[in-house]
Amino acid sequence: MTVCTGNICRSPMAEVVLRSRFEAAGLDVEVDSSGISDEEQGNHLDRRARAVLVAHGYDPADAHRARRFAPTDLPARDLVLAMTAHHARALRRAADPDVAARVVMYRHFDPAARADASDAELDIADPWYGGPSDFEACLAQIEAAADGVVAYVRDAIS
Repeated sequence: MTVCTGNICRSPMAEVVLRSRFEAAGLDVEVDSSGISDEEQGNHLDRRARAVLVAHGYDPADAHRARRFAPTDLPARDLVLAMTAHHARALRRAADPDVAARVVMYRHFDPAARADASDAELDIADPWYGGPSDFEACLAQIEAAADGVVAYVRDAIS
């Protein structure tokens, strides 16, 4: 599960990218997304996020509806990928200690990220208040870590 604030930009973009990468790798992995806030509950993927995904060859599908994560979601997930340190803290606070260990910064899997980087240094930039270039930058950060996530999951299920 990928997690951001409102579940209309970063986390659903990561969900779409990961779903595509897992499919290309021949891995049958369930990927979903949620937000730590309910402010966008039920809303579609942000139109700017959709546009950048489509421009890069992804199929964002029309079924996405924003939802807030529930603490009961966490035990059922093998890996919970937080988009920012703030999201990671909120998720870890809501989880039992053994489940909290499954909360990982998404960019932890970016090979260009420093191995000793703090969670805050691994934040994926929020494109919400920006323009097209901010959504492009967000997608680039998501794509940079996607293959690392796929490799991690492949190793975990082997």
